[in-house]
Amino acid sequence: MAKKIIIDPVTRVEGHGRVTIHLNDQGTVEDAFFHIVEFRGFERFIQGRPYWEVPVLVQRLCGICPVSHHLAAAKAIDQLVGVDPETLSPAADKLRRLLHYGQVFQSHALHFFYLASPDLLFGEEQPVALRNVVGVAMADKELARKGILMRKFGQEIIRAVAGKRIHGVAAVPGGMYQTFTATERDYFLQGGDVPSVDTMIEWSQEMLHFIRDYHDEHRAWLDTFASYPSGHLGLVRTDGALDLYHGRLRAIDSNGLRTLADVPTDVYAKYFTEDVERWSYMKFPYLKHLGREKGWNRVGPLARMNVCDYIPTPLAEKGRRGFFSYIGNSVNNHTMYTHWARLIEMLHCAEVIRELLNDPELLSDDLQRSGRQRLEGIGIIEAPRGTLTHHYVVDERGKIIRCNLIVSTTHNNEAMNRAVRWVARQTLEHQSTITESMLNQVEVAIRAYDPCLSCATHALGKMPLQAELYDHQGQCLQVVSNHG
Repeated sequence: MAKKIIIDPVTRVEGHGRVTIHLNDQGTVEDAFFHIVEFRGFERFIQGRPYWEVPVLVQRLCGICPVSHHLAAAKAIDQLVGVDPETLSPAADKLRRLLHYGQVFQSHALHFFYLASPDLLFGEEQPVALRNVVGVAMADKELARKGILMRKFGQEIIRAVAGKRIHGVAAVPGGMYQTFTATERDYFLQGGDVPSVDTMIEWSQEMLHFIRDYHDEHRAWLDTFASYPSGHLGLVRTDGALDLYHGRLRAIDSNGLRTLADVPTDVYAKYFTEDVERWSYMKFPYLKHLGREKGWNRVGPLARMNVCDYIPTPLAEKGRRGFFSYIGNSVNNHTMYTHWARLIEMLHCAEVIRELLNDPELLSDDLQRSGRQRLEGIGIIEAPRGTLTHHYVVDERGKIIRCNLIVSTTHNNEAMNRAVRWVARQTLEHQSTITESMLNQVEVAIRAYDPCLSCATHALGKMPLQAELYDHQGQCLQVVSNHG
């Protein structure tokens, strides 16, 4: 008989999502869907607000990545006052980069140590009570300690630049609100309540050794689990180097062929459009010239490794070369290798932060510029989870009349749905009963993308998972729960 499996909610992710898996009378998976069931409406309710409020307002989209929204909006608002990234003052540019790379560092630490490491250390067979950050601390106290302090370091960078760890005020139209001080710089160079930036680099290198050893031990699983061909999208500098703050849009297919050849971010709308499905509030972006079926792309750490020619910091570049040497291919389509890519980016962020802290221009008070005002502004940045777009149009009074946001997780929507279908077909077909272990494998595939499902504040407290198995008449045959 036909059945439907429902997983609601998906756990250890930011926001609220649901998975449904449809099986036919023979027990074969006909389809599977990753539903985003929250509706935010930011694109509508900021309309009518003055443009200078936007960088602060859009931070409320998220408690995990507010800095990313703040800076993407700021880059767009800069254009409204006639300032492009190339004409931003050097001090403002470097302060924004310090803020941004601190954000990526802490967000990657949060995801790897708090959300993903339980999957890697314990596997899906262990009880749910163990698969959490407390279980990690009990199993490997030193790993947990370093993870907590690494995240704290990134948060302290954010606090120093923006005034608060969450929802601070840093960027203003055409520049930055306040400068950095020598005392703040020395705090991170020498260490204080958090270890120094040199220690962050050392620990990041240790994490790369850890993930390499983990891959050696579990390679058969990591090379196959939720692996499938896809396009990849990210920002690169004009010389092809990785850049998380500003660059040109580059996309490749699963074999490395260019599908988007380093186009300026200001013309993104010429190349991208979005589709909708009745079963999700999250859209499906894709490249217009390739169409919906072939034009979708993964974004985030794995995609960024794939699209860039090199990483412009020496230790992370060494890590990138080792990453591709390990798989023996110039493009990596293995979902679970995203965690390795994420750790390479953590090392890169720590190296960039050290460079910025040692740059005298970081302390300059030349923070704001202006030019000829415009009615349209576009800001694109590489958020921790991938390429993030903010696009605003204003009227002659400076009021927002149109807004378009393409959030990083939106780009990964198609990829996550395909990951769910892959796992469903590999683990749930022709099964008379479902187990908690099977359900967790669905979540493992989704968690690799570190989705921020609604770009909303991270849920606090218990997020119980309950799966229900129904027959074709709608009768509940089985309920499986992890009890939070």
